[in-house]
Amino acid sequence: MTTQLSIAKALNEALRKSLENDPKTVLMGEDIGKLGGVFRITDGLQKDFGDDRVIDTPLAESGIMGTAIGLALRGYRPVVEIQFDGFVYPAFDQIVTQLAKMHARALGHVKMPITVRIPYGGGIGAVEHHSESHEAYFAHTAGLRVVSPSNAHDAHWMLRQSIESDDPVIFLEPKRRYWDKGEVGDDPLIPLHSARVVRQGTDATLIAYGPMVKVCQEAAAAAEQDGRRLEVVDLRSLSPVDFATVEESLKRTGRGIVVHEAPVFMGMGAELAARLTEKCFYHLEAPILRVGGYFAPYPPSRVEETFLPDLDRVLDAVDRAMAF
Repeated sequence: MTTQLSIAKALNEALRKSLENDPKTVLMGEDIGKLGGVFRITDGLQKDFGDDRVIDTPLAESGIMGTAIGLALRGYRPVVEIQFDGFVYPAFDQIVTQLAKMHARALGHVKMPITVRIPYGGGIGAVEHHSESHEAYFAHTAGLRVVSPSNAHDAHWMLRQSIESDDPVIFLEPKRRYWDKGEVGDDPLIPLHSARVVRQGTDATLIAYGPMVKVCQEAAAAAEQDGRRLEVVDLRSLSPVDFATVEESLKRTGRGIVVHEAPVFMGMGAELAARLTEKCFYHLEAPILRVGGYFAPYPPSRVEETFLPDLDRVLDAVDRAMAF
């Protein structure tokens, strides 16, 4: 059985199921109760589960994270919503120095089953601090799991799997895809940290996650009209990374392009390209290329379309890879 849902609704249903299944699960965040969140991801949950389990917090991200860590120490399973990506920085200290380190600091005796939901990325015409892609900060931090779904099915099941994890998970939600609809099935199909080949091809591999998976699928469809068959791999997990799935794809195609919204400089693509070059060097027909945002602060909404990678920039990278 499958159900047609938007990504936003799939996330809402995942939170509802998690609240139903575990009385120790609590939601915390700014405006998540009465309002249902600025993107309505938590709509109706406070009404059904009460304000002691769906908690409207003060505008204080550091305090929200510190409280969640304290609740986890007392046996709760907090799910924290950061209202917009750029608002996470006041909580950054709590996340990287406390949340990420607590398990190791306690020699494995203390678990931190906290999920931090962060809507991230651009494409919605927002003001400053509302369209950032900061996944590399968190993927670089040992002790955190970092994941990002690209479709409704994964949004639902990856969120439920994250909440059930005894490790802290940074759950990055591609906000411009909230209204994209898709089928949501009755089981997750694959583990939380597995990548998935979403389109098969033979000429080059496009490696993406979150909001860029759809762009890569569109690029692959356009390239097919020119006789090129591009494979698309949805990473889904950024820490840990399922390198085995990507390596198998590269060994078939011989060419790879990593695509993400964040700036290319020191981004996820740098680590992916370096690691995959080490693993697949003798199978590659061209260097692994990267497509991403520019190394600049996120621009005003009027010019964000120029900043964000699009179909043409992906296809240009394909042309460069095929020219080797």
